[in-house]
Amino acid sequence: MKIRPLYDRILVKRLEEGEKKRGGIIIPDTAKEKPMEAEVVAVGKGKVNDDGKRVPLDVNVGDRILFDKYAGQEIKLHGEEHFIMKEDDVLAVIESHTKKKLAAIKGKTNKKK
Repeated sequence: MKIRPLYDRILVKRLEEGEKKRGGIIIPDTAKEKPMEAEVVAVGKGKVNDDGKRVPLDVNVGDRILFDKYAGQEIKLHGEEHFIMKEDDVLAVIESHTKKKLAAIKGKTNKKK
């Protein structure tokens, strides 16, 4: 099933953090805070402004983002948790990951056989 969010909404998949130990004590899953970092899976076409023109989104598929703790609506797709949220709920794009990913994609497409 393919999903395309509407307008200025984005579909993200939360990134799991590794198990953390504090002072040699393993923190149980129920006591851990959920990470506020996610990867963008799908984006809408953008918000329509007052002039009727579509304003494209600043985030793209594959971007790694930080989002507000209470942002979005949780949904399940293919048994995995995802969130649909507005672009306004995104606090930041983690650029170092995005640049590495773009460089990897360019390297794959520019190779000669």
